[in-house]
Amino acid sequence: MDANSLKNIPFSVLDLATVLDGHTAADTFKASLALAKQSEDLGYRRYWFAEHHNMAGVASSATAVLIGFIAGGTKSIRVGSGGIMLPNHAPLIVAEQFGTLASLYPDRIDLGLGRAPGTDQVTAMAIRGENMHAVHNFPGDIDKLQRLFSAENNKANVRAIPGEGLDIPIWVLGSSTDSARLAAEKGLPYAFASHFAPAYFEQAIAIYRNNFKPSKFLQEPYVMACVNVVAADTDTEANHLATSVKRMFLGVITGKRELLKPAVDNIDIYWDQLEKEAVEQMLYYSFIGSPETIKTELSSFIAKHGVNEIMSTSHIYDHEAKLHSNKLFASVFG
Repeated sequence: MDANSLKNIPFSVLDLATVLDGHTAADTFKASLALAKQSEDLGYRRYWFAEHHNMAGVASSATAVLIGFIAGGTKSIRVGSGGIMLPNHAPLIVAEQFGTLASLYPDRIDLGLGRAPGTDQVTAMAIRGENMHAVHNFPGDIDKLQRLFSAENNKANVRAIPGEGLDIPIWVLGSSTDSARLAAEKGLPYAFASHFAPAYFEQAIAIYRNNFKPSKFLQEPYVMACVNVVAADTDTEANHLATSVKRMFLGVITGKRELLKPAVDNIDIYWDQLEKEAVEQMLYYSFIGSPETIKTELSSFIAKHGVNEIMSTSHIYDHEAKLHSNKLFASVFG
């Protein structure tokens, strides 16, 4: 793909509402609003949050509340979930929450859905209670949501008010191949978490495309890939800033999760060779460098995989550096 072809690719943001070491969740939310406003000005299409629980460094647990906060502080950018974890919620509650959001912010709300609990099993038990051991039906719950959102549901005994009759796009999320067939069967757009699950990316999107059935929601397959991005004026500076995300992923693989740490000059003092290889494998789809470097690598990625949209997630400790990275990444598409 010619680098100029990036002009035709929509680009978006996944914000994990990362809490920085030495800061609070309140600080995180202020920073998220600033980033969302900047993203809107720069032409980003979407600004999504992901539902996680019992993680000290991730403050997006009340995802719908945070979506409302960001949508209220912006004017045009689409705001949504990447995603809401359906095992944690009754479809009616999700329909009412997102129906409320879509009523407040028309034509701006996206509903991305995942099948994982978004946490560990102990916390999942705390969330779901006696429903923990019930058989969870992800496809059936999506059917229920679609029915609740439909205008035809107005004669049903159970209705989503607000929500009924509203056009709220539903996305299926995936980090393995499980959801690819479901998204294809239902004719829905598919967002893949290649920012932390690169091993299944190629297989999953192939399954989705090969099995896609057109629907009233979508006529052709639509793939959005989420990738890690750290952009700076030089490759050297970007690689320095990226030590924060590498330490964060080190915490994931070692089970020693911490708040996001500042960048360091020598990350090798924090990991051994096996840990380094594990982190680099998880971060395989990462674009780290100057705009020129990222443009070349991203053009090759899109040419190879043919994705329809790119969603970036950036774990950068310094807020000004994060805003600068967001601006530089947008320039790649200009």
